[in-house]
Amino acid sequence: MVEAWYMDESQEDQRAPHRQQPNRAVSLEQLRRLGVVYRRLDADNYETDPCLQEIRRAENYSWMDIVTIHKDKLPNYEEKIKTFYEEHLHLDDEIRYILDGSGYFDVRDKDDKWIRISMEKGDMITLPAGIYHRFTLDENNYVKAMRLFVGEPVWTAYNRPADDFPARKQYMKFLADKAQ
Repeated sequence: MVEAWYMDESQEDQRAPHRQQPNRAVSLEQLRRLGVVYRRLDADNYETDPCLQEIRRAENYSWMDIVTIHKDKLPNYEEKIKTFYEEHLHLDDEIRYILDGSGYFDVRDKDDKWIRISMEKGDMITLPAGIYHRFTLDENNYVKAMRLFVGEPVWTAYNRPADDFPARKQYMKFLADKAQ
């Protein structure tokens, strides 16, 4: 089961857990109110998993690939790790399914505070278009993930500030509507 918490302010190793002391846990319901969707799937059988097939059909995820993030597998590893950790948003939802290994997605809450989401094998997450976020490996330095898209993949990340994009404005309206 996924675990999430508010991050401390430390600038030390991004791969460390960075939990506040005392820990401030974040529930799945709190993540849902931010538009983040979590699912738990059978990563050992992802190629034939009927649950994954149903999610892909229902959400129209017609394109997918698998990426391995490890120094021996990813070209320009150090540069990519730095890029993934820069705060950014996308104009489309970001869907990731962890097939092996582990890592962290960090998302901003409605008050602009960082929430760290620990992802491991079997976890699927959907981050809504327009949410500021970033990704890093954890101290295991390895993850294998499926990337899913509606239609052709769009890899463009817009680093903060990117508040003028319609996706960001729509996301901020979603947050305001949830607050009422």
